Amino acid sequence: MLQFLTDLHQFRFLQYALLAGIMASVACGIIGSYVTVRRLTYIAGAIAHCTLGGMGAARYLQQQYGLAFLTPLTGATIAALVAALVISFLQGHSAMRQDTVLSAVWSVGMGIGILFISKTSGYNEDLMSYLFGDILMVSGRDLLLIGLLDLVLLLMVTLFYNRLLAISFDEEFARISGIAVDRCNTIFLCLVALTVVLLVQVVGIILVVALLALPAAAAGRLTTRLPAMMLASTLLCLLATSGGLALSYQPDLPAGATIIMLAAALYILVGIFWKLRNIHRRPPGKGPFLSLDEPGNIK
Repeated sequence: MLQFLTDLHQFRFLQYALLAGIMASVACGIIGSYVTVRRLTYIAGAIAHCTLGGMGAARYLQQQYGLAFLTPLTGATIAALVAALVISFLQGHSAMRQDTVLSAVWSVGMGIGILFISKTSGYNEDLMSYLFGDILMVSGRDLLLIGLLDLVLLLMVTLFYNRLLAISFDEEFARISGIAVDRCNTIFLCLVALTVVLLVQVVGIILVVALLALPAAAAGRLTTRLPAMMLASTLLCLLATSGGLALSYQPDLPAGATIIMLAAALYILVGIFWKLRNIHRRPPGKGPFLSLDEPGNIK
């Protein structure tokens, strides 16, 4: 930890990594709260695995045709948005079961990525980097794109907050109230896609869902108000990313995996705190094996 703090002042790649974790935590806290409340983490997983297709295609085109502007992060952004639009369209216009749709999108995205990566030199190293993340390799250009995506997310959530809140808890009532539910769902899936892109850079494709869900699930046990849940989730995610980066530095551990382990530890600690608080509030005369209720509904 001390070595990390010392080197942080000297090495720009550490500063970039820390900034990337901070900016990704903001998006993770806000969108992760919506995803957790709506129980849609499996959709985030499908979108995350589709980003491999965009990354592989971007790296292939970059090497074959010299398209320097087409970075893997740019390819991931395009692929994630396309996946979100495809899922939204199939949800509204297809008789296929949702789990079938997501499985198809998930597998096709991964397949496209592996095909492109197999035709790109040094694919093994890149594949590991994409799957498990490499926050220490964030460049200045990546940081600018992450910052831009963060601003877009904050702007969209601010503009559509009430409509997203309505469809998160009662889609039928929102539809009766005149809200364009299908359009709002499409916007929501696009916001999830952008958040996934940010988190892929931090923890990789495989671990995205864990970072999106764990801080928000922990925050849901601390409050029953959605704005407070977003704030608590952002802070927990920030603690996980910054702390995981610092803890992994000196022992040379994988930063993404360390971040997830710290997020899981925070989730467990919050769960223990929540249970102890409920035991303390237990009505007199109840036995020690009283089952604990789940947290109240988020509002």
